Amino acid sequence: MKILVIIGGILLAGFVGIQLFALKSQHNIETYPYKVVEECDSFEIRRYEARLFSAVKVSSGDYKSASGLGFSILAGYIFGGNDRNENIAMTSPVAMTIEDSMTMRFMVPKKWNKEQLPKPNQTTISFVEEPEKLVAALQFKGWANDKKISKFKKQLKTALDAQGIAHSNKFELFGYNAPYEVLNRRNEIIVELY
Repeated sequence: MKILVIIGGILLAGFVGIQLFALKSQHNIETYPYKVVEECDSFEIRRYEARLFSAVKVSSGDYKSASGLGFSILAGYIFGGNDRNENIAMTSPVAMTIEDSMTMRFMVPKKWNKEQLPKPNQTTISFVEEPEKLVAALQFKGWANDKKISKFKKQLKTALDAQGIAHSNKFELFGYNAPYEVLNRRNEIIVELY
């Protein structure tokens, strides 16, 4: 019994340590800059700055497999999988289109421009310049999955339609947390407005 208590204490201390590290590291991550234009009942209207993204298209239609594959390809690139074996800082959020064929995007840190970036080892990685844009964003907590994504996408679409706000009908998921973070998980459904 004593050994189980000791093992439990060690596991608990490890879990708490990892979560504290995750919270601290979130403050040091560059995020996709935006300004809130309007706060509505269930969503915000935001204006995002123009930024450069690395992107990879994955054919799987289910969130879990598509996000795992997309993340591993892009993470491989920023953690040295390029012609210069150079690390590029992680940014937040990770963006993912919500379609049959999904595209995952990592924002490129502001200090880099397209010409300076190392060439990816994976030929499936491209670079996309996102212009300044106006979006609606609906936030939800916890772990993202197909069921939650569908629920909150529908909720945002219904809210926009009820207010007569025109949108592109091309929804994205923004995820803000590392896979090992358990507490204070933040996700958002985003759609560009006209």
